[in-house]
Amino acid sequence: MLAVIAGMYVLADDVGLVVQVPLWVVHGALLLLGIRKFGARGSSSYAALFIVVVSSLAVGVAGIGREDLTLQQRGETVVATVVGERYNRGSYYTLEHEDGTRVPGPEMRTTPDLYDVGQRVTVIEDPEADLRPQTPGQADATGEVFGAAGFALAAVGSVVWMAWRGAVTERDMGEAVGRARLRREQEEKLREALRAYPADRRGYIKVSPGEYPDLTHGRAARIAWEEGLRAEAAGNRGVWRFSETVIEEVPHR
Repeated sequence: MLAVIAGMYVLADDVGLVVQVPLWVVHGALLLLGIRKFGARGSSSYAALFIVVVSSLAVGVAGIGREDLTLQQRGETVVATVVGERYNRGSYYTLEHEDGTRVPGPEMRTTPDLYDVGQRVTVIEDPEADLRPQTPGQADATGEVFGAAGFALAAVGSVVWMAWRGAVTERDMGEAVGRARLRREQEEKLREALRAYPADRRGYIKVSPGEYPDLTHGRAARIAWEEGLRAEAAGNRGVWRFSETVIEEVPHR
């Protein structure tokens, strides 16, 4: 999980969405297979989708933070004047130095409308003109670092959660299979007992319930009925009694 996030973070600047989207799809498919291998099948598709989404958000936020850190490292702080403004899902500002030259790089962008034409503002500019100029407050990458770490933690936590759920599911299934096997063995043992045990002077075949801990009295009555016998409900004194005729029959199911 962490390797994918780190790898996509490294590739983000070198490849476009045409390459990134198929890679995320492949990642989601591998996650789906892995989660199902853990044993958590019921919500594996939703879990894989959630993990891919938060992983991509971690990469995206980390990329923004990287730009801010890069701007802090190589940028230069200058005082510029707003000479142009446009709005397109955010405010974009064209900036110029005091000597009339344009501040290098794309237009400065803010989500709310913060500045007016003619206003002077202190910004950090990129000498290589690759990054947008930003105010010192905008270029602080602390929020992005914590945000990316939070998304990555959510992705890893989801993997751990699904692995734990899968382990619990596998354990429960194993226990259920084990109990079913024991019941089948005890049912066969009871059938053999009903066929082989001698009847007492009153015509009852007696067996100890302690030898069949996974069988109920009703299930034992059903097995006896299949063998041509009935289970006695009255006066058992801690044992199961079976005979062709009984005073009070245990309902078999």
